[in-house]
Amino acid sequence: MPKILSQEEKFRMMTESPIPGLIGRLSVPTVISMLITSIYNMADTFFVGKISTSATAAVGVVFPVMAIIQALGFFCGHGSGNSISRKLGSKDNRSAEQLASTGFFMALILGFVVMILGLVFLDPLSRLLGSTDTILPYTKAYLSIILIGAPYMTAQLVLNNQIRFQGNAFFAMIGITTGGVLNIFLDPLFIFVFDMGISGAALATIISQFLSFILLFVGARVSGCIPIRLRSVAFTPMRLKEIAGGGLPSLFRQGLGSVATMTLNIVANPYGDAAIAAMSVVSRVVMFANSALIGFGQGFQPVCGFNYGAKKYSRVLEAFWFCVKISSVLLLVLSAAGLAFAPQIIGIFRDDPQVIEIGALTLRLQCITFPLGGWIVMNNMMMQTMGKTLYASTLAASRQGLFFIPALLILPLIFDLLGVQMAQAVSDVFTFAVTTILYVRVAKELKLPDENPANSKT
Repeated sequence: MPKILSQEEKFRMMTESPIPGLIGRLSVPTVISMLITSIYNMADTFFVGKISTSATAAVGVVFPVMAIIQALGFFCGHGSGNSISRKLGSKDNRSAEQLASTGFFMALILGFVVMILGLVFLDPLSRLLGSTDTILPYTKAYLSIILIGAPYMTAQLVLNNQIRFQGNAFFAMIGITTGGVLNIFLDPLFIFVFDMGISGAALATIISQFLSFILLFVGARVSGCIPIRLRSVAFTPMRLKEIAGGGLPSLFRQGLGSVATMTLNIVANPYGDAAIAAMSVVSRVVMFANSALIGFGQGFQPVCGFNYGAKKYSRVLEAFWFCVKISSVLLLVLSAAGLAFAPQIIGIFRDDPQVIEIGALTLRLQCITFPLGGWIVMNNMMMQTMGKTLYASTLAASRQGLFFIPALLILPLIFDLLGVQMAQAVSDVFTFAVTTILYVRVAKELKLPDENPANSKT
C-alpha cells in the first residue's frame, strides 16, 4: 500500500515531480482499473453469448441505459473531481470539500431517478432501445435488474473519479478491480450453475458494482481524500455551475454515446439479430482497447488540474505531449492486431458465422482510424480538466454524436450494411479535424509564461 500523503505533500508531488515518472505512477493504477472494468463489461457479453444470439444482442440493446447511468456518474464525478484538483492546486480546501460532498449526493439522487423511471416504463423503454420481438424478453430480464443498481453505480463513479483526481489512484484501482474480478466469477455461477440465464448476468453486475461502491467509499476515507459529509453539501448556484462546467463534457460524451448506441441498434435492426449482436461485440472489443487509453489519460488529468490551478502551464503542456506520444504508439500496435485477427476476436464472443462476418469487417474499419484516438482523447481530457467547458463539450459530443449519429443515418442509405459498419471510422476522421482546430486555440494560452514566480524563467 502506498504512503498516505498530506494535502501539502500531494501538491508538491503534482507540481514538482518529473512528468514521465509522475504520470507513470498515477496511470498504472488507472489503466488497470479501466482494463478490469472493460473486462467485466465484456464478461457479460462473453458468457451471455453462450446462451443465444438474441441474448447477446440484448446486452448491446441495454448498453445505452448503462451509458446513461455512467453519464450521470461521470457528470457528477468529473464535474466535482476536475474542480477539486484545481481547488487543491490553488490550496482552497474548503471549496474542495463542498464540491466533493455535493457531487456525491447529487449522483445518488440522479441514480434513484433513473431507477424509478426505468422500472415504471420498462416495456416501452426496452422497445425504444431497439429490441426486436425475439430480443425483447431478454432485454427486459436484464434491464430490470440493472436498474436496481443505478443509485450506487452513479455514486461509485463519483468516488472513483474524486479519489484519482486527488492523486490517490491506487485506492481507486482497488475498489474497481475487486468488483470487476468478482463479476467475472459470478457471471458463470449465476448464468449456468444457478440456471438464471441473462438475469444472472445482470445480478452478477449489480452485486459486483455494490462491492466496488463500498470499497471506494472506504478508500476515500483511508487515503486522506477530501471528506464527504452531508453538512458540506452546497446545492448553491456557484457549486452547481462548477460541477456542470467540469461535468458537461462527460455528460455529452456518455449521453450521446447512449443515443448513438440506440441509433446503431435501430439502424442495424433491419439486418437482423446477427447484425445487432455483431455491433454489440465490436462495441465491447473497442471499449476494451480504449480503456487502456482512457486509463492512461486519467493519470494525466490530476497532473493537469493541479498544475493548471497552480498556473504552471509549461508542465501542463509537457504532460499533455508526453501522453499523446505514448498513447498514439500504443493505439497503432492495437490497431495492427485488430486488423490482423478481427475474425478470431469476434469469434471469442459468438461462434455464429454471420455475426463473425459482420463483426470482423466492422472491427477492421474501426481499426483504420483507431490511432487517431490518442490525440482526440488527450485533448478532450486536458480541456475538460482546465475547465474549458465549451471546447471539451464540443469534442465530447463530436465522436459519438455530432458526426457518428448523422453518419449512421446517412451512410446506410448509400452503402447499405457497409454504411453502418464504416460510420464510426468516418466520425473519427471529422473529430480529429475539429480536435486539431480547438487545440491550436487552447495551446496559445498554455504557451504564456508561467505565473508562479517560483516557476518563472528570468
